This record gives sequence, C-alpha cells and structure tokens, in this order.
Amino acid sequence: MAKMVCSVCGYVYDPEAGDPDNGIAPGTRFEDLPEDYVCPICGVGTEMFEAAE
Repeated sequence: MAKMVCSVCGYVYDPEAGDPDNGIAPGTRFEDLPEDYVCPICGVGTEMFEAAE
C-alpha cells in the first residue's frame, strides 16, 4: 500500500497506520477513503495528495 503526501502541507497518509483520530482504521487504502476525507492538518481534499516518493 502506497503512502500519499499532501501537496499543501506535507502530511503523509500511511495506509498501514490509517488516521484513527479521524475514524480511518489502520489498513485503509487511500483509494478507499471516504469521499469527504480531508487532510487532518490543513483541510484540503484528497485531490491535493500525491504519491510519496
């Protein structure tokens, strides 16, 4: 599972860790995030995330 990085603030979404503080269970792929998921740091939508290098 690939990590994704927010192009605005640099937050890294790691699917192995998920985002438990925002209701996203560990093991949740980026593609499976809810449509209304936003970056927990800056609030932008998933369209602003890019594959981490």
